Amino acid sequence: MSRHYDVAAIRRQFPVTERMLYLDSAHQTPLATSVRDALVRFYQEGNETAGPKAVWLDRVERVRARVANLLGAQPSEIAFTKNTSEGMNIAANALPLAAGDNVLLVEGDHPNNAYAFLNLRRKGVEVRFVPLAGETARAEMFTPHIDARTRAISLSHVTFHAGHRFDIASIGALCTQKGLYFVIDAMQSTGVVPLDARASGASLIGSGCHKGLLVPQGLGILYCRQDLDELQPAYMAMSSLAKPPGDYIARADNMTLKPGAGRFEIGNFNLPDIHALDASLALIESVGVPAIEAHLYDLGDRLIERIDDLGIRLVGPRARAERSPHIYVLDLPAQEWLAYLTSREVRVSPERDGIRVSFGLFNLAEDVDRFVRILAERGSLPARANAAA
Repeated sequence: MSRHYDVAAIRRQFPVTERMLYLDSAHQTPLATSVRDALVRFYQEGNETAGPKAVWLDRVERVRARVANLLGAQPSEIAFTKNTSEGMNIAANALPLAAGDNVLLVEGDHPNNAYAFLNLRRKGVEVRFVPLAGETARAEMFTPHIDARTRAISLSHVTFHAGHRFDIASIGALCTQKGLYFVIDAMQSTGVVPLDARASGASLIGSGCHKGLLVPQGLGILYCRQDLDELQPAYMAMSSLAKPPGDYIARADNMTLKPGAGRFEIGNFNLPDIHALDASLALIESVGVPAIEAHLYDLGDRLIERIDDLGIRLVGPRARAERSPHIYVLDLPAQEWLAYLTSREVRVSPERDGIRVSFGLFNLAEDVDRFVRILAERGSLPARANAAA
């Protein structure tokens, strides 16, 4: 049971829960039946009608509006990409950075955020890694590292490796005060943690859709704040233009870009996954992201209490204000535990500092209890877990 929504009804959309104990949504969420059905309908249309492209493109705009609603944005501020990494690279290359400028990142954050900016070192841009102070990143952590040539701060909303939840409100306010661009990797938070793009102060937000947004891999979303007309795409196609040539002839005097995020779209869309996203957003909207977040926090509280009883240390923050609702890393040696958990039909991920448990909107309190029983049934906990007891 949940205090927040009918989890059992949602769970019926995820038949994987009948086959295994799925605790790996931070890696990839399983396919919901309604999302699978949307994909099947798309492929049937292509098979039976050779593709009603005009209809499909109308649906793209409907889904764009749904994504905008999810992020508290305008549809014109949303572009479709391939994944988070592409979104971060679009952002890094769009910022008007010159040799001698510097960008601040969090040390140990996701590498695909870092590499997008490290690649700019060939242009003379400096990347400064700021050590994480305490259990979350706040504005004051960055202030000592800002100088006259600092142009941007880029970081994750929620970290993949220990579930830190960074204080993007204070960092966004700092960026506004200092006139800095603010780039957010929201891969681990979209669909799980409420995110208001405008209130965050973000310049750009990138995310893939295969985790909290419940879509197969290969689709991403990019938010670009409407007033940032100075941001330029690193590559261009007809679809990037405000007035694509109707005769399909390129002209040097027709280079005006679309306003908003549309300037960053190039070529054809991932139409199957956009149809899937339409169905997944309908499912998420039926529950509400705040309710999903609250339910997952309850599961996390239960897990922390149970592993405390076993003497297993939680890697990362414990307080709700500093942790994500769904990602919990247990201080258990991955090499020792992963094979055992797999043999017990438990799906988790090895992470830097242990075993990562990550909940989805379909998980129940009973899943937590079953997982902890399986841990205890192994017979003996590793020495480092016993030492923490």
